[in-house]
Amino acid sequence: MEIKNYKLKLTIVVPAFNEEKNLEFTIRGLMYVLNEKRLENYEIIIFDDSSSDRTGIIADRLALENKGIKVIHNKINMGFGYNYKKGVEMSAGEYVMIIPGDNEVISSSFGYLIDSIGKADIVLSYIDNVKERSWIRRIISFFYVKFLNFLFSLNMKYYNGISIYPVSLVKKTMPTTFGFAFAAEIAIRLLKSGATYIEVPMFIRPTNKTSAFRLKNIISVMKTIIILFWSINIKKERAEI
Repeated sequence: MEIKNYKLKLTIVVPAFNEEKNLEFTIRGLMYVLNEKRLENYEIIIFDDSSSDRTGIIADRLALENKGIKVIHNKINMGFGYNYKKGVEMSAGEYVMIIPGDNEVISSSFGYLIDSIGKADIVLSYIDNVKERSWIRRIISFFYVKFLNFLFSLNMKYYNGISIYPVSLVKKTMPTTFGFAFAAEIAIRLLKSGATYIEVPMFIRPTNKTSAFRLKNIISVMKTIIILFWSINIKKERAEI
């Protein structure tokens, strides 16, 4: 199915840290979907997050090939959440989507999300082929989702998938963290403020590469959840949407 609004301006943020083996595949797959959907009114912002390999060189080459691609070179590694926040601030689009530069997500999944724009305020995704991940990652992810659903009285399938937000909405709920909980923070704040949503499946390639379970990242996630619980459930803060 082709997206109906061909004049849609979509900003796609692609963070990449030491992804010289994966970045080009990510962008090529994304471009294939955009062309298939005949979505010409877009911009892609690649963040080379202070990579020590050829990621930045590859990103610059891709930008020379396509005028819709911009490249930002961070002088120091800032993390996924920072790159997303800067991408939103720079966005010229009506909608913003974030895609990791690691080529983990099968490109056809991007099409499912794009097709769902306009069906609800926000488009969220969940991993449909979860068996491609190790059992330990599946277990931790399962309890993470259940924990957040319990704390905030929600019924989400996943919190860390690719998402598409109206820029006007997400600018009102910019993450307070640059850590791994930034995606959950944005989604929860918007959902608790009354935003409608649709969840669509995404499919991934087998991989066990992640730094999410490092101690400092676990501490960061727990800190963000505590602050979020306090602001939403105790102080009753709500974003205006």
